Formats: sequence, structure tokens, C-alpha cells
Amino acid sequence: MPYPTSDVAGIGVSRIAGYLGGEVTGVDIGGPLGQAAFDRLRAALLEHQVLFLRGQDLDHAGHVAFARRWGEITRRPPPHQGVFPEGFPEILTVDPKAEDGRYGTDFEDHYRKRWTACDAGWHTDLTPAVNPPAISILRAEAVTSFGGDTQWTSLTAAYEGLPEPLRDFADGLRAEHSFFAGCQMLRHDDLDRQVLAVNDEHPLVAVHPVVRVHPETGRRALFVNPASTSRIIGLSAAESRHVLGLLFEQITRPEYTVRFRWAPGSVAIWDNRVTAHLSAGDFGHTGQRRTLHRVTVLGGRPAGPDGFTSELVAGEPFHPLPAERM
Repeated sequence: MPYPTSDVAGIGVSRIAGYLGGEVTGVDIGGPLGQAAFDRLRAALLEHQVLFLRGQDLDHAGHVAFARRWGEITRRPPPHQGVFPEGFPEILTVDPKAEDGRYGTDFEDHYRKRWTACDAGWHTDLTPAVNPPAISILRAEAVTSFGGDTQWTSLTAAYEGLPEPLRDFADGLRAEHSFFAGCQMLRHDDLDRQVLAVNDEHPLVAVHPVVRVHPETGRRALFVNPASTSRIIGLSAAESRHVLGLLFEQITRPEYTVRFRWAPGSVAIWDNRVTAHLSAGDFGHTGQRRTLHRVTVLGGRPAGPDGFTSELVAGEPFHPLPAERM
């Protein structure tokens, strides 16, 4: 299906990779945004799955206000809420050098060393929740002079690229999602033990369909990711490992991905229901600061082709944050 550059309500959208990714021009999301322009963005997101905007003049308040146009805002509840700018708890600051009250600094580097495979960083935001976010909006404040790109993959393209017998097989599977599923956490390591203790005291675990039906487009997508999908329900550990390995390999195939180079003022908006993403992780040695800010929009419980709807195993569903300033 061709994706030519389109221009509606003064907004241009150009496909930049084979299966996903739209470069958006002609809009300032930090200023007044008419309904026709916003509707164009929403339609473009459903079509391209991730949108990229450059040169946006967006502060914390503007970021939150823009996110609320997409729906109710949510976040992980305490004590897992992470780092946020003072006065803006709706925002998660993504910065490996930010002081995290839970784990201190340099946790990201430590966490990467615990990955059990090179693809273990690929994730869909917060799938251990029974109702993961529908949309994520990430903006760049400071970036490194080189490195620090982010990649996204189309989970619909990955599903559609499977041979029919495997699609039929996957359609009936369920999988458990939990944090640190892609890591080997060591009980005798002080930091690992601290992280595990926090997660043991405030667990978040859900069972999702392996294939998710998008609630707006009706397209099917593989809803698994190496960072958070721990096992296939009903299979032995060995069987689950093999099946998940096949699915992880499928969703991370290069042809289904798009890669974005950040600059200050860049914004990425993605449909968290049908994408997974990965930070390249190639900037830590630069000594330069990389600071991004993310807001997430509340989602519903995923549903599979057979009507199965995600079930909560441990923890609480995500809830909307109040609209008034907190």
C-alpha cells in the first residue's frame, strides 16, 4: 500500500520507513491546535503508528495539555512512578543520569548488563498493567551530539508477516507480562535485591492475548515484547522459551522498524497498542546528557481474536490522573 505525502488541515505527513513512521510538518503542537488539525494527527497516527515532529516549542505544561487532547493521562503509581519534573507528576523524565529515589543513578547501565539477550530492551510501554497505555508522547529536551536514537517496530506488520499456520497458532495464545522478564536479576547483588524488593512489595502482573485486535482499526498485532513478556500460559518453561524466541525474532526484524534521530524540540507520538520500541543505548560513553520527557495516555484492556480480554494477576489497573494541577 503506497503512503504518499499528504496535506490535510495544513499538516503534511510523509511515510519514512517501509511499514511505519510518519514525518509530520506544518503544525505547532505547543500552540492553539484546531479540531481539524488534531483529527488529522489522530488519523495519521492510526495509519503510520508512530509520528515524528521536529522543532516543537513545547514546555512541560504544553506537553501535558497536548497529551490530554488524546485522552486521560496515566502513569505508574508510587513507588514506581520514576523521575518527574517538579510540579508535573504526569511526566516521566527519561534520563539515565537523573537521580531516581528508588535506585539512585546509573541504574540503566546496570539494568542493561542484566539483559538475557541482545533484544531484551525492546518493549511496549507498561504491558505488565492489565490496561497498558494506548498512546505515548515523548519529547527531547537535551540530546547527545551523536548516538541516542530510538527505534520502533510495527507489531501489525510482524503479525501479518507470519505464515498463516503460525498466525492461527498465535491467535489462541495468552502470555504473562511482568517487569524485568528479560533480565537475570541476582538476589545476592545489593542493587538487584533492592529493585526486586520494591517490585515484590508492589507487584504488577497481567495476562494478555499474544495477538491483540486494535480497538479502532481492527488490525491484529503481536502483543509480546522481550522486556516484559515472561511466559506463554499453558506451555512448559522450555516450550514457552522457544515460542517466545520465535515471536521476539519476528517483531524485531529490521524490515518492520523505523529509527529516529533526536534533536532538541523533537517529539514522537506512538500507538502503544501496536508498536514496541528500543533505545539504541549507544550514548552512555559520550559523557553527554540525554533528557527526554514522556506522557502516557490511558488505555483499555487488550482483546484477542477469540474475544479473550486481558486479566489482572497482581497489582491494580492503571487509573486516570486528575485533570487539575496536582
